[in-house]
Amino acid sequence: MSRPPFLTLPSCARAYRLATARGEFAVHDARPVGAHRGTVLLVPGFTGSKEDFIALLEPLAEGGFRAVAVDGRGQFETPGSDDASAYGREELALDVLAQAAALGDGPVHLLGHSLGGLIARAAALRDPRPFRSLTLMSSGRGPVSAGQQERIRLLIHALEVVRMSMEEVWREMRRLDAEQDGGPEESILPTEHSAFLHRRWLATHPVQLITTARQLAAEPDRVAELARLPLPLCVVSGAEDYAWPRPELDAMAEELSARRVLIAGAGHSPNAEEPVATAARLLEFWSSLSAAGPSTGSPSSVSSPAPPR
Repeated sequence: MSRPPFLTLPSCARAYRLATARGEFAVHDARPVGAHRGTVLLVPGFTGSKEDFIALLEPLAEGGFRAVAVDGRGQFETPGSDDASAYGREELALDVLAQAAALGDGPVHLLGHSLGGLIARAAALRDPRPFRSLTLMSSGRGPVSAGQQERIRLLIHALEVVRMSMEEVWREMRRLDAEQDGGPEESILPTEHSAFLHRRWLATHPVQLITTARQLAAEPDRVAELARLPLPLCVVSGAEDYAWPRPELDAMAEELSARRVLIAGAGHSPNAEEPVATAARLLEFWSSLSAAGPSTGSPSSVSSPAPPR
């Protein structure tokens, strides 16, 4: 579960509901003060929300990019459906395409974190034309690691079989975290952060969690399809990642001829854990594309040396 380092929107950003052809989505929208160099659409991960990108908004806007972070269907402040089919991978991909169209800024840079990366790549594979580039952040080629699959199995069992409420599941997760870490998670978080994480969890639609959890555990390998995309690609992660191991992400980036970015000191959520360094590296990637002009329609061959292991 990503933990935003702070919760107050910067002065360059505002919160509103983005109207699209597929309904309204809660967003945080940060606008650059000076020249507009491009627009970035930020798609959050499993159990996440637009707030996971809050620390990236100001540095990206200062770098000349409009940055729009979105709550997906059934996430936090965007309403969901009781129908599991509403959260199928292709349905969520269509939502992203609708969001990109509603921004009205021409081809946008698309970034997906974790589950959001799987959704973002599905959107780009369905139709790459609305996008200037695709960045996969802490998001791998197929299913999550075995350890995460076990956690997913327990979550689905609790919600679908035992029929625990979201509040009951929250309390059980906190109990397990306390056992693992030797103390309550809330004891190391500011009070407002604990309250926010609790509120976000309760606002997330349980059917969305169940359906997307199954996708995380059974996602097909789509690297070969991605490699044929006419888009510049970037693979970003922390130095260590529990959901998709770093060697897997390294190999995926190589197969994709994608720029590979490692964020020192970060784990699964570099956007929240090391936002300054993450924003700087993202700006390097997107600015290089702006300098190069419009995409030529050939796969990305941009590379970046990885930090020492």
